[in-house]
Amino acid sequence: MAYRSRTPNGGNSYEGSAYLENQNDNLLDGLRDKVNTLKRVTINIGDDVREQNRLLGSMESDFDASRGLLDGAMKRLGIVQRTGGKNVLCYLVLFSFFVFLCIYYLVR
Repeated sequence: MAYRSRTPNGGNSYEGSAYLENQNDNLLDGLRDKVNTLKRVTINIGDDVREQNRLLGSMESDFDASRGLLDGAMKRLGIVQRTGGKNVLCYLVLFSFFVFLCIYYLVR
């Protein structure tokens, strides 16, 4: 006859260890689910970071192209200002004010 130790509540230690093992298995399954969820979230964050980096690179090239256009426009304005005299600057200010008013009324 095999010896089985008794627990204080009258059951044997095998039943108690089976209960603890079952409880550990349940906790392990819950932990596994949480780890899988965390893995999916981490993968999604990585995908978002790669997409944002791609968009930033695209924006950088767009800004570089815009800078080139603005530099060319500023050079042409400088040439116009030097050749046109004092009245060109006045016309430029009036034109800018007119464009500002048009945009203001369209937005409002």
